[in-house]
Amino acid sequence: MDRRQQKTRAAIFEAFSALLSEKPYSKITIQNIIDRANIGRSTFYAHFQTKDSLLEDMCQELFEHIVDGVMNDNHPSDDHQHTGLPDPVFCHLLEHIAENTNHLRDLLISESSDFFLRYFKTSLSRLIASYLLNHHKEIPVPEDFLLNHISGSFVEMVQWWVRKNKMQATPKELNAYFQTVIEPLL
Repeated sequence: MDRRQQKTRAAIFEAFSALLSEKPYSKITIQNIIDRANIGRSTFYAHFQTKDSLLEDMCQELFEHIVDGVMNDNHPSDDHQHTGLPDPVFCHLLEHIAENTNHLRDLLISESSDFFLRYFKTSLSRLIASYLLNHHKEIPVPEDFLLNHISGSFVEMVQWWVRKNKMQATPKELNAYFQTVIEPLL
């Protein structure tokens, strides 16, 4: 993808993210997106087939750098890391949510959150699978069961944190709670 295409794609993502923070997903039209991004309709369709495909691509990009970082051992190192646990990754995700990076928190509470949360869980499972396969000995339960349990628990915890706890706990505190719960499993 050339630079012009990258800039256009970034403008579309930014416009869509901003719109998601302003109104429900179902109320956002392609026209709203192209007006906000200052592009033509044909330019939008050159990049995305539908609004749903835009959402899917945006979700993919949001998680890609974290998953790639872990798989390539480029994840951030945090001062609170416990040896042998994927602690920096979970805390890093929580910090992105707290900072509302790319309107991540807005996606969590939007009406399109079901799609986003499914994608979030799938991406998280991939990340955990790569980490568990590379850093842990034999686990006493089937791996797919453990992946589903940890990723599902994390996603549910994030929903609780954002919606019910109103993000009163810091990312580091929430990460410590989560580590306390999953550490016996690992």
